[in-house]
Amino acid sequence: MTGRRSGRASRTRRRKQENSLQSASLCHLPQYVKLMKFLHRRGFSSALLQPAVFSDTGRGLQTLRAIKPGEVLISLPESCLLTTSTVLDSYLGEYIKSWKPRLSPLLVLCVFLMCERHRGEASDWFPYIHLLPAAYTCPVYFSDDVMAALPSCLRRRGLEQREAVQEMFSSNQEFFRSLQPVLNRPTEDVLTYEALRWSWCSVNTRSVFMSRPSSSFLSGPDRYALAPFLDLLNHRADVQVKAGFNAATRCYEIRSVGGTLRYQQAFINYGCHDNQRLLLEYGFVCSRNPHSVVYVDADLLREVLKADRSLDQKIKFLRENSFLQNLTLSGDGPSWRLMTALRLLSLPQTLYHQWKSVLLGQTLCEEKERWSFQTAKVLCQRLLRDTFTALDKISNLLHECEQPIREQLDVVRSLRQEERCILGRCLEVLEESLKETDELLPCRPDADAVS
Repeated sequence: MTGRRSGRASRTRRRKQENSLQSASLCHLPQYVKLMKFLHRRGFSSALLQPAVFSDTGRGLQTLRAIKPGEVLISLPESCLLTTSTVLDSYLGEYIKSWKPRLSPLLVLCVFLMCERHRGEASDWFPYIHLLPAAYTCPVYFSDDVMAALPSCLRRRGLEQREAVQEMFSSNQEFFRSLQPVLNRPTEDVLTYEALRWSWCSVNTRSVFMSRPSSSFLSGPDRYALAPFLDLLNHRADVQVKAGFNAATRCYEIRSVGGTLRYQQAFINYGCHDNQRLLLEYGFVCSRNPHSVVYVDADLLREVLKADRSLDQKIKFLRENSFLQNLTLSGDGPSWRLMTALRLLSLPQTLYHQWKSVLLGQTLCEEKERWSFQTAKVLCQRLLRDTFTALDKISNLLHECEQPIREQLDVVRSLRQEERCILGRCLEVLEESLKETDELLPCRPDADAVS
């Protein structure tokens, strides 16, 4: 998918591709029969969608008839949603309500999932929990080798994700031990780090946003709701839906904006996320994602511009003015923020009084402009080289790893392949821009331009 409007030929090609994709219903499988019976007892049935497996995305939901624009895809009753109210009304409620300091809604949901999974078929929620993935491809699951294959910005955020889950585990050991009366095995055998990691990913990747009134028994905003069946919907960047809890019907509803053809996969849109964000939060990469970019971090700037004696002062100035975040390259070229930062970095320290003006959009002479584009090209080349190196490393690791690691490497490889394409197109744009700049040189600076 691209950011440009598709022509008739492009739309025809896409329809042919979609029609050639194979799918198979999952409705007859026992685990899905149990799920639908579980939901039916709670007031939900669906005549529009069925669980299916697709050759391109894996498990998803397939339309049984054409969905019209504006039509409701799913209306899931509140009784089917797994929220903190579900947990507080359960056998865990008395332990959570009496605990001080108050627990976060996220932790409460995680603990409930861990305990219910441990109960197995004795759990009311077993038909749903049994269908949750056994493992995830988010960075918190990654081995050190796989983590090292990520782009530097994403690697840093992945390590932060891992540390956050480790901190949640270590800081709540006393509360975990207090739950021994409801478990038939020692808490250290049930409420393990691996179990918490699984439940954390289950909530983080599969919950819908549902702002709820704050509870005096919990600490922090309560915005999570797990939605069985609904969470089988996959993401596609070019799909538009309207989603939210309908207070009148007491249902969480997904409404299609553009409609869907019969027997096609129904999609939702998680938001305008680039592939690094999708991998970090959800564990997958979207092919030809129009929102995808490649990030340039401060460490790369320092490496490329290490000969500049005033670099530390410039980096500090950029940080103080919130200009070190979201410096990106896309298939259309460098972002405005990156080019603005590079224009400032092109100036000598003697023009310090002009730095703020450059951040506000003041133009530079053609020589400085060329330097900025040339530096953007160097950054692009460095990132492209790093991408090729990472792809080689991933290829070597794939020859010697087991299946769980293979799945992690596959998603990182997909990210790196998408970024290779982005950087290749960006490099072409930058080379064309440099040619245009060369045609303007030599010339005198504009009267208002910084030289």
